[in-house]
Amino acid sequence: MSKSTTIPDAIEVRGAAVHNLQHLNVDIPLHQLVAITGRSGSGKSSLAMGVLYAEGMRRYVSALSTYTRRRLGQVGHAQVASIAHIPSAIALRQRPIVPGIRSTVGTTTEALNVLRLAFSRLGSPRCPNGHQVPPTLNIARAMDLPNQPDSGMGEITCPTCNVKFKAFGAEDFAFNSAGACPTCGGTGVARTLAPERLIPDPTLTLRQGAVASWRLPGRNFMIFVAQQIGLDIDTPFKDLPQAQQEMVWHGKKQAYAINIPSKTGKIFHMDHAMYENAFNAVEDSMATTTNERAITRLNRFYRFDVCPTCHGSRFRPALLGQLINGKNIAEVSAMTLSELTAFIPTIYDWLPAAMQPLAHDILRELTTVLKPLIDLGLSYLQLSRAGASLSTGELQRIQLARTLRTETTGVLYVLDEPSIGLHPANVAGLIAVMRSLVAQGNSVVGVDHDTAIIEAADQVLEIGPGAGAAGGRLLNQGTPAAVARKPSSLIGPYLTGAADLIVRPTATQAHAAAKKWYGLTVTNRFNLHNLTVQFPVNQLSVVSGFSGAGKSTLVFDALVPALTATKPNPAPAFVKDLHRGGLRKVVAIDASPVGKNVRSTVATYTNILDRLRDLFAGLPASRQRGYTASNFSYNVTAGACPTCGGTGQISLDIQYLPDMQQVCPTCNGRRYNPAVLDVKWQGRSIADLLDLSVDEALPVFKAEPAIAATLQTLHDMGLGYLHLGESTPALSGGEAQRLKLTAHMGRTQRGTLFVFDEPSVGLHPLDVATLLQVFQRLIDAGGTVLTIEHDLDVLANADYLLDLGPEGGRFGGQIVASGTPQEVAQSTAGHTGAYLKAHLAKFSH
Repeated sequence: MSKSTTIPDAIEVRGAAVHNLQHLNVDIPLHQLVAITGRSGSGKSSLAMGVLYAEGMRRYVSALSTYTRRRLGQVGHAQVASIAHIPSAIALRQRPIVPGIRSTVGTTTEALNVLRLAFSRLGSPRCPNGHQVPPTLNIARAMDLPNQPDSGMGEITCPTCNVKFKAFGAEDFAFNSAGACPTCGGTGVARTLAPERLIPDPTLTLRQGAVASWRLPGRNFMIFVAQQIGLDIDTPFKDLPQAQQEMVWHGKKQAYAINIPSKTGKIFHMDHAMYENAFNAVEDSMATTTNERAITRLNRFYRFDVCPTCHGSRFRPALLGQLINGKNIAEVSAMTLSELTAFIPTIYDWLPAAMQPLAHDILRELTTVLKPLIDLGLSYLQLSRAGASLSTGELQRIQLARTLRTETTGVLYVLDEPSIGLHPANVAGLIAVMRSLVAQGNSVVGVDHDTAIIEAADQVLEIGPGAGAAGGRLLNQGTPAAVARKPSSLIGPYLTGAADLIVRPTATQAHAAAKKWYGLTVTNRFNLHNLTVQFPVNQLSVVSGFSGAGKSTLVFDALVPALTATKPNPAPAFVKDLHRGGLRKVVAIDASPVGKNVRSTVATYTNILDRLRDLFAGLPASRQRGYTASNFSYNVTAGACPTCGGTGQISLDIQYLPDMQQVCPTCNGRRYNPAVLDVKWQGRSIADLLDLSVDEALPVFKAEPAIAATLQTLHDMGLGYLHLGESTPALSGGEAQRLKLTAHMGRTQRGTLFVFDEPSVGLHPLDVATLLQVFQRLIDAGGTVLTIEHDLDVLANADYLLDLGPEGGRFGGQIVASGTPQEVAQSTAGHTGAYLKAHLAKFSH
């Protein structure tokens, strides 16, 4: 066979130079499961997402019409000399978007769309006289009439009483529009103002700020209006006459002329100062703002409870009369996915023979949506489950399921850390799914550090050897067994078990070692019911368990708010029996991105840029020019490049081609205007210094203690490869958490609880070891550490483990095991014990 007709068996990448890739040449096998591994910052995601996905997606989109391309998000050419034989690409990104309050599992998976169609076409409507009309094709036909006046769309006749009425269509069942409950607006939650939060301390006077809602922006003049009305503003609220208290609570909204004295003695006059009582002040603010931060601030005055009208279902009550096999849409939405799957065949039995073909078309689509979700271990979820309550792992799998149900062939799937948020038992299911994608004729490339995924791959690409400028090279390539045998392999010792698993002094018996404990009881929150927990002070505790078992609910919905509660922000109502164990401060560090845009860098997030600005402002050259610290900030006009405004790049709109992000031609990506860059310190401009990595900057600033101390902390936390001018929103979840932690290092931490949410995200096992040593430094300084984790290396290094399960959703929320890692490893309850036991045995050398 000639070469021209040979089917290619690999993607040929030549000269890849995205981010820190060192003009990488690599052949990536097609129709196989390929794992890319390497230390954090080594260039794994640059190869997978910045080269393979970017180029695969770009080439697919470029084949579409100009009209279509202009309406799709596009990416430009990847920085690569050439790529041959790359298929169209689909990506599963590391951080799924957190759903809003109106999102549910049903809306996120689009299963509710099919369910709404089923109820409108296959359902049994109820006539105004209470008769249940049996399902017929005539009802389905009526729903398909034109949506125009007098068309008769949706109009049917009750066979019992002959009354004509309109049955509910698919749009009527949408709780985000026509089908919304009138009380809660389709959120399932009733929001009521809590009087005890409006006036949290009645021993204060009005002048002292007794009315918390009068301290909202734009209402600080309210005490002067109250004084004008005749209220006593210098007597404690609780001692005011009943009539005056009633005026504060429910006084009529009315305009008054008032005088407001300033601190300088001037008097400001207002002719129409509107009086708003304690309730109106919040309600009026809420009615006039769309700012998310302002809404969050206002929400602290409200109590959120299950809606009394729809009981949390979100649907307006009238819809519940239309049934399928005796069930209304709220009842079907409340089923678990496995229960819903079992319910589908009963619908066929209930429907007349004439409706079977229509039912087959609709219910086949519903089954297609549900099957990959169940295959990915999400059978315990309900369609009615709030999207915001889902864990990262659950969101990841829902995202993956949406791509799986297409059952395509010849596609390149690029998965960036697909094991995030997944329990080892879920990882086994994920591997099976990736294998099935390959079996369908696709190619799968996964960036991951989980050794189970790496061992399951057909081929492993190890990028390294280090991070940043020390990475970006192909260190090893081959089967997992072949890579594990390579002396240069960094992941090899973790595949064979030769590495040191325990890297910190752990408690051999947590109960005996702990002198103090902190904990609480959660009465009723999602799947946690009367759950009592306790953790040791001045130790490392880990909450583990099946994805969706209730870990985040326990830690971030209950424990953290309870420990940080104040009078204006009281502890959640579902928390009781809180034991602080001497803890006075809580530092909660999650994996959310650091900063919102390219202007946020490592230097701006830490104190480094402020110190640099002061350093440069004090130079003789700066004083001669009249420069201040402001001139050395790229976020203000005095210092920023006039072309790019201090971002270092410009965006070019080139019509139907994707917008091109190009290095600014004026400052060449250095952000500052040319005059500022003329000022040098030790032969370097401020932009030169921002181009340095943390490790490169350490010797440069050894004589500047304030900067050197921060750099040393970043180095000690394994972030030495980050550049000072590196954009922080692009950092991985694990990198973001460690960066947030830098401000707290190097000081006594007695009485402080540090809470982390999967800090191992995006970390190589070697970097996990560094993270554990950071934890130990916090503990040595008197602190207490609590983290949610699935990583078995972190679990093995814990002082105390609390394992929730046995599974997720309604099948979780229970303590299945607790104690030292060795004690939990011996537990046969749940899933964690068996995986931890095997992990400990693997590294027992």
